[in-house]
Formats: sequence, structure tokens, C-alpha cells
Amino acid sequence: MAVLKVKFTKTKRDKLAQILWILNWVSVVSGIILFSLGLFLKIEIKKRNEVMAKGDINSVPNMLISVGVIACIINFLGGKICYDCSDANKFSRWKLVMLPYIVCTFCFTFCILVGALMCYTMRNELEESLYLGLRDAIKFYKDTDIPGRCFLKKTVDMLQIGFRCCGNNGFRDWFEIQWVSPRYLNMASKEVLDRLKSNIDGKFLVDGVPFSCCNPSSPRPCIQYQLTNNSAHYNYDFLTEELNIWMKGCREALLDYYTGIMRSIGIAALLIWLFELSVLIGVRYLQTAMKNVLLLGDLEGESDGWLLENSFVETAKYNINIIKNLGKANQISTVSGMNDPNINVQNTDCDKTNITTKSIPATR
Repeated sequence: MAVLKVKFTKTKRDKLAQILWILNWVSVVSGIILFSLGLFLKIEIKKRNEVMAKGDINSVPNMLISVGVIACIINFLGGKICYDCSDANKFSRWKLVMLPYIVCTFCFTFCILVGALMCYTMRNELEESLYLGLRDAIKFYKDTDIPGRCFLKKTVDMLQIGFRCCGNNGFRDWFEIQWVSPRYLNMASKEVLDRLKSNIDGKFLVDGVPFSCCNPSSPRPCIQYQLTNNSAHYNYDFLTEELNIWMKGCREALLDYYTGIMRSIGIAALLIWLFELSVLIGVRYLQTAMKNVLLLGDLEGESDGWLLENSFVETAKYNINIIKNLGKANQISTVSGMNDPNINVQNTDCDKTNITTKSIPATR
């Protein structure tokens, strides 16, 4: 029994073909939108590539870009097919192409759905990438004289200023590393030498943060050194007073930023998926209706169109059987008693007495 069977007159078939022709061109635009969203996300990730560890975070933008390109190609072809389907004679040349086209389009729409869902599921991968990348960037903040790392100080400073954040998880991350370059340390100072000797690794650690952590909106001048020393500042209590530096960590700030972008892209991709799915359903109805017209032989008469020729269960069983039987053709069974009939064929009883022989005339 056919699923969702609908009866179409010639007028309805023509209108459906015209509507689908227009919608396929709209789908080309949606493909361009998907491509643009993927390209935008890839550029945004590329901007902060220095503070991200290498991983699979580019899989989402790459997939959106690929799906967008494929959408333009498939929907352009679909527009041509639907335009020709308004004429039964022209449909004949697309008759064998339409079913593979529908199958390919179905797989393509599924890829759009996967891309949309990936926008919501890659948060963990992005968080790990940001954590590792920011950890290394902060670690090499002081290496302004080393090639390959000299740009990290500016990158981290601009990141903290732009996203109003400090450190990886928070401002205390700066207490655990030496972020002051050795070239700016006065080795003749007893205080500097004592700090270097007091650390096992010989690092100059201070309870301070770079200037880029300062909040310019604070009415008080920025306190970026000796943050935990109340006696070092007038009318200051580290435990009770709100500090005038950014409290949010950069990992959290960047994660919120990219999550917002991917959530918006995910919603757009889901809407495009629903639109593409509706166009695909329309093309399926058009294909079955035109196919039945040709079978009936009355090009002006009514015809039935459906989504599936059989029920969902029967269709599933049929496709599963096809998959199971793939590759079994032309194979020689090795099971005992199942030898190839072309091997070890016994000769039939050809009695020579049954063969009529002709005598050879004697020469004279």
C-alpha cells in the first residue's frame, strides 16, 4: 500500500512542477547561505587560531562549506528537472535520472541535518581546544624575543582587552607562571633574586597580572601587582573588595562567543534542512505522478503520486535485503556440496554406436 498517496490532475502536476522550479532556485540561495555561514565560522576560528590547540574544531565549518557547494549544484540540477517535468515528453529523458537524484538529494539533506546538530555538539571539543591553546599562549607570553612566539604577548593582550577577560580560567592563572620577560628583571635587586631562589624551577612568580586584565570602567586606578597584599595598597581589602580587573577567564569568554555563533548557525541550518526536505518531498510526488502518467499512457489524465510505493516496513525490508545481497553475485560458494556447476561436470553418456558414421569412399 502506497504511503501518503495523492491524486494529481494535469493542472496540478504543471503547477507543482512550476512551484518546485522556483523553490529549487530558492534552494540555490540557501546553499549560498550555508557556504557563507561555514566560511564565516572558519574565518572566526582562524582569527583566534593562536590560542586554540589543533583538533577537529574545523570539521563543522568545513562540512557547512561542502554542503553549501553541493546544495548549489544539486538544486540547480533540480530546477532544470522540475522545469522539464511540466512537459511529459521532456520528462522521458529524466525518467531514469530522477530516482537516483532523489536518493542523492535525500543523503544531502541528511548531511545538512548532521551539520546543524554538530553546531550544538562540538562545545566540548572547542572547550578543550581553547583550554590547551590558552594555556600554552599564556605560558609563552614572556617570550617576546623568540621567533614563533614573539606575537603571543600582543595576541593575548588584545584578546583580554577585546573579550574583557583575564587568564585561562581566571586571573589567578597568571600567579602560576612567569609572565615577565627576563630582559626586564633587575638581577641586581635582592627582591628579584630572592623570588627566583624561592621557586624550585627558578621562575619569577608574582601575584600580579598584565595590564590588559585591567577594567577601564573601574573608578579606581588599576591594581595589577600585589593583588593579594592588602598592606600594599591604601584602603584595599583583597577578600572583600571587588577587584578592578576582569574576573572572567578567557576560555569561558571565547567559549560563550563561539557557542553563540554556532547556535545561530545551527538554527539557520535546521531551517534550511526543513526547507530542503519539503522541496525533496515535492520532487518525489512529481516524479511518481509523472511516472504513473507515462504508464497509463494518458498524458492529459489523472495520476497518483506518493512518497513510498509500499509501506515503511516493506520498504525497509526491501532495502535491507538489497544491502545484504550486495557483493554476493558472481561469488563461488565454498560450502561442501555447493560447488560451482561449471567445475567437475561429468561427461554425459555419448555412445559411439548412436552416432551415424559415413564411410569414406575408396579411391580408385
